[in-house]
Amino acid sequence: MNQTNVQQAHLNGSGFLVLGRNRIKGISFTGTSSAGFVALFDTTTAPVTTATYGRSGTTVTITQASHGFTTGQTIGIDFAAGTGGTATNGNYVVTVLTSSTFTVTDINSGTITASPTLVYSSKWLLSYDVSASDTYNNSPFISDDGVLAVNGVYAYLSNVAACNIYYG
Repeated sequence: MNQTNVQQAHLNGSGFLVLGRNRIKGISFTGTSSAGFVALFDTTTAPVTTATYGRSGTTVTITQASHGFTTGQTIGIDFAAGTGGTATNGNYVVTVLTSSTFTVTDINSGTITASPTLVYSSKWLLSYDVSASDTYNNSPFISDDGVLAVNGVYAYLSNVAACNIYYG
């Protein structure tokens, strides 16, 4: 049997937890008095946090000045809630409209307005929402094989006091 020692990384704000190829075996996080979320990305650069979006049907239109994408490129996205709901977090193929707008096709359908924000990077790994006043240590289950990160693990924390991953 091939075993890998499990290690732990900790953050009290957004940042890199580990660089290089690793499997995330577990995660824990603690909320604050406000609703928030934690999103993990497989990347070597910090995610973009200034984009906004709207959804009509399955088409999600994203606005980000000088995004630099080309049609066919894949990115990972964590969407915030907007008026009408939330687009589906995941990895998407981009269709470029202009230097400041592009679209992705959501697997779900609906109408979202009011220009909610989103966070994107090269690859989305996982996200967890935290309810307001959930100041407890949350440790959701991750299956035996874990979640593979090839480049590194960046945690984006919004109203999350602390985040730990267990990896190997």
